[in-house]
Amino acid sequence: MATTDIHSLPTETHRGALARMIERFTLARSRRAEYHRVVRELDAFSDRDLADIGLHRANIRDIAWQAAYGR
Repeated sequence: MATTDIHSLPTETHRGALARMIERFTLARSRRAEYHRVVRELDAFSDRDLADIGLHRANIRDIAWQAAYGR
């Protein structure tokens, strides 16, 4: 006969922790996607186009980081 130990069942605390972990993972994934999107878009510009908007190719990753993570 199979029995279930009551201590092995997920508690509300465990469910909350799991929900927060999934939320953090989802946020990190979307930020990483935003970073790569900005890098791709700016990388597609020519050096002259970047200069027209006041950017240099060397700054693309920093700008993408700020867009995605706000730092």
